[in-house]
Amino acid sequence: MRRVLLAVVVTAIGLVLLLSFKPHDVAGVARRPAAVAATQVPSQTGAGQTASPGSRTVDGDVADTRWGPVQVRISVGDGKITDVQVLQAPDGNRRDIEINDEALPILRQEAMSAQSAQIDSVSGATYTSDGYMSSLQSAIDRAGL
Repeated sequence: MRRVLLAVVVTAIGLVLLLSFKPHDVAGVARRPAAVAATQVPSQTGAGQTASPGSRTVDGDVADTRWGPVQVRISVGDGKITDVQVLQAPDGNRRDIEINDEALPILRQEAMSAQSAQIDSVSGATYTSDGYMSSLQSAIDRAGL
């Protein structure tokens, strides 16, 4: 009987300790994904468009995903997408950053090749891919492509 009582007490204490465990916050030491643009273009006109000779930039809508917002900016010249920059991407923890460091360059390359938002999702970065495509499509629509 004493063994059973001892086992119940030890189990209860272990359970209390386990439930009171608080892991440290990794968000405080996280850095932004490398593919996220470090600087914003300051002089904007209209709906996220900037004026420059021969080309212009257009910002897409912010797409809210499960893990955070995603927003892209496209550069357009001669009726084609000449560049895609990521303005926002999920960066709440190290895992988000690792995923986006791999996925965002792939998504950029796919968008440049396809010249549209009809691109494949990156495996393991489904939410970011969906947000990227949504923001990219809104930028393409605004640019009139």
